[in-house]
Amino acid sequence: MKIDKKLLILWIASLTLFSGVGVSTLLLPDLLRGVHGLAIRFFLGYCGIIVVAQVCAFIKDNRHLWEDSSGEKKSSITLSILLVTLLIIFSSSAPVMALESGDCQGCHSDAAMVGAAFVVNQAAFDTTAHAEIGCPACHESVGPGHPDDGLAPSKVGCQDCHSDVSHEYAGSGHYGYADCNDCHNPHQVRGATAVSGHDMNQQCRLCHDSSKVVSGHTDWLPQAELHLVKLPCVSCHTAAKDNVITLYIVKRQSGAKISGLEPASYQELQALAKGKPIETLIDGNEDNYISLAELRLFNLNRKSNLSLQGMMTPETVTHDFSLLANRRDCSFCHASGPEARQTSFISLVQQDGSYRRIAVEKGAVLDALYGTPDFYMVGSTRSKALDYIGAMIIAGGLVVPIGHGTLRILTRKNRKEDRRSDHE
Repeated sequence: MKIDKKLLILWIASLTLFSGVGVSTLLLPDLLRGVHGLAIRFFLGYCGIIVVAQVCAFIKDNRHLWEDSSGEKKSSITLSILLVTLLIIFSSSAPVMALESGDCQGCHSDAAMVGAAFVVNQAAFDTTAHAEIGCPACHESVGPGHPDDGLAPSKVGCQDCHSDVSHEYAGSGHYGYADCNDCHNPHQVRGATAVSGHDMNQQCRLCHDSSKVVSGHTDWLPQAELHLVKLPCVSCHTAAKDNVITLYIVKRQSGAKISGLEPASYQELQALAKGKPIETLIDGNEDNYISLAELRLFNLNRKSNLSLQGMMTPETVTHDFSLLANRRDCSFCHASGPEARQTSFISLVQQDGSYRRIAVEKGAVLDALYGTPDFYMVGSTRSKALDYIGAMIIAGGLVVPIGHGTLRILTRKNRKEDRRSDHE
């Protein structure tokens, strides 16, 4: 009986690799975490398939040798290749089918089954970037036997995917005081343009007392409270780029002052829309673009206690949390002429809690009365109506002395004749 040496060497090598990696992962379970853990799992499955396929091929080939008296070996390469292909396809797809995010939501959407602390809002999660990679990418130890298998679910470290952000954050003043999850819920985290400026500041208030923050800015920032309401903290305390004016539909809390404005809820806007998309409250023609005429119409026909509030929000943020020197320069925000911040958006809350932006016609920030009320950027904002009123006041102020002087000049001769008459 002849045994193919190449087949034997390949079989021994595959079996050795399979056993070695398998024993290593048993002794060091952390190896299975993160992206590299997925690669190890695939490698183990692939080596296992090769070992099984080679054993089957070996048995098949030797059976033909036993049955064939002439000693000719009849190859079963085609059968072996087919078997290996089917096993690879099955092994690579089976873990995916067993670990779909939908399987997790079968339990983690019900507080009665897992407890309120472990409930994941699927509607909110589906709008995050994490939803694209699914639950198993961060909780790779969870298998079909969970939770009866008794294994604690593993949690991948944020730095495994966000190494650049982790490195930047390590050099900030926040490092050591707050972890990623203290500010970011991994099941609800979204980009800077998909959350409101109010939500951004709410995360800061979890640690920073509002009154202390205001008092800490009054030594150099005029109207500190007003500024802090109109700006997300990260607009100044990070190297944020491409700041734009974002308008939100807000309501005023009863008895509250400047800081009493809060975004209107989706349910409140839906009730006002009366069955139509909430975008139609402003975007009357539903062209996904807000003209200045539509903006003025909304401001003139305010419904309930709702109004528009403008905030200067960043398009991108960083995690260095340093105050740049140019943020203390008033002209950074309050520019005039072509440098004025004229790019603006309406940001509307969605049912899942995220925000959807609609572009607004350029020039809205320049119309203080009907474009962006309650957001007057001295040095850049203009109002045609106020310009006309101001011009009339100036003209009226000039008419009085000029008119008076002109009349005196025109009536000078008459006044002289009157005086002569009086003397006679």
